[in-house]
Amino acid sequence: MKTISQIIGENLKKIRELSGFTQEQIARSIGIERSAYSNYEGGTREASYDILERLSNIFGCEPFLLFEDNIQADNEIMATAFRISDLEDSDLKEIANFKDIVKSYIKMERIAQDEA
Repeated sequence: MKTISQIIGENLKKIRELSGFTQEQIARSIGIERSAYSNYEGGTREASYDILERLSNIFGCEPFLLFEDNIQADNEIMATAFRISDLEDSDLKEIANFKDIVKSYIKMERIAQDEA
């Protein structure tokens, strides 16, 4: 049976590869060493919620998706992958900020629909 760290690691790797990013790009954009990020992907190191939140902002997904181990999660991961190449660190940070705004908007829409 897989551990949560292994599931998160597999999902981080899937999203990163589908998005076309290197481990180095992702690590730099969230302010950690590539080796630390590599350990998260390998499932050998547990990521803090803060790190998971920053990663979910870059990848444009809800943090809970990183914990999922099923086909539906794979479909959502593919849907949220952001394919682009030749990005600078500042570009990744701007993308993460934009995706955070979009996620907040979607949450507000869900709340409004639930209240209606």
